[in-house]
Amino acid sequence: MDSSDYFESYQDLSIHQIMLRDAPRNKAYKQAIFDNADQILGRRVLDVGAGTGILSVFCAQAGAAKVYAVEASNVSKIAREVIKENGFDKVIEVINSRIEDTVLPEKVDIIVSEWMGFYLLHEGMLDSVIFARDKFLKPGGLMFPESATIYSAPCCVPSMFDSWGNIEGVSMKSFSEKLRTEASHKPSTVSVAKEHILADPEVLLWIDLREVTQKEVDGFKVQHIAVATKAGKYQGICLWFTCTFPSFVTEPVTLSTAPEDPETHWKQTTIVLPTEIQVEQKAPIAYELSLARAQENPRRYNIEVTMLDPAEVEHPEYCACHMTKCILVWAMLEKYEKESMGK
Repeated sequence: MDSSDYFESYQDLSIHQIMLRDAPRNKAYKQAIFDNADQILGRRVLDVGAGTGILSVFCAQAGAAKVYAVEASNVSKIAREVIKENGFDKVIEVINSRIEDTVLPEKVDIIVSEWMGFYLLHEGMLDSVIFARDKFLKPGGLMFPESATIYSAPCCVPSMFDSWGNIEGVSMKSFSEKLRTEASHKPSTVSVAKEHILADPEVLLWIDLREVTQKEVDGFKVQHIAVATKAGKYQGICLWFTCTFPSFVTEPVTLSTAPEDPETHWKQTTIVLPTEIQVEQKAPIAYELSLARAQENPRRYNIEVTMLDPAEVEHPEYCACHMTKCILVWAMLEKYEKESMGK
C-alpha cells in the first residue's frame, strides 16, 4: 500500500464509523483534552490526520483560539460539515493536505493526533506526527498523546483453534492445523480475553512522542523470559499498546488496548505459533520478538517471533520460574532478607 492507497483507504466511511463508535478511544481523548483545558485555552492547536474532525471539535470546545485540522483524504469535506454543524467554523480551519506538504502561517502550541495503528505501529501515522512536531510545534509545546508503550505476553487463543473437535459431529482438527499454519505467517487482529493471557506482560517498546525520532522506530528486537502465571496452552504472543496524555492537575489519562480493559477497535494483535505447547504454572517461556519497518511500505512492519529454549538463555535476577537455578536464587535472597531483619 503506497501513500496514495493509504489515504484513499481512509475515504471509506465504514473505517470512520468504527473509530467514532470506539467509546474508550473517544472518551480518552475528550477527557485528556478537557482535563487540560487551562493549557488549551487561547492556544493554537494542530490536529494531524483530523479525519471527520472530532478531536478538533474537542479542542475548540476546550477553548482553543485556533485549530488547524489537517486531513489528506477527501474526508476533509465531511470534517468541514461536522465543524460547521458544531458552530466552530470560525475557530477550526480544515486543510486538505498531507502534513508533509502543509504550510501553516504560525507555529502551534499543541499537537493532537490519533495516529495509532494495530499493535501501535502498523499503518500508523507516527512518522507524520514526528514530522509535524519538528516543523510546527513550539519549543515546550504539548503532544496529545505524549507517550506510548507496546506490551507483549504469551497467550492462548481458543477462539481460533479449540472449537474444531466437533462441527456437527465431524472432527475438523486436521483443518485447524492447516489454519494454524496459515495464521502463523501473519499477525491476527483478534480479541484476547484477560484469562487467556498466560504471563505478566513485558514492555517491548516505550516511545516519548516529545523526543522520538523516525530512525528510533525503524525497528527493534527484544528477548523475554516470561513466567506462566497459570497452566494452559501456549499458542501465541499477544501484543497491545497504551497511550498516555499530558497532565498538569489530575492523574494522566491513559488509552489502553489491554485485554483486561474495555475493547477498542484495535483489539489485540496475536502472533500465532506454528505449534502449541502445554505449559504449567511457573514454567519459563522464552522468546525473541523483532519488529522491522517493511522496505516496500514504511507504514508497515514485519514481525518475527523466535521460540527459545529457557534452559539456554539468561534469566532475570529475580526470575520466579520453577527451574532449579531460579529457585536457588530465590532461596538465597529469602535467607539474606531474614538474616538482615534479624540483625
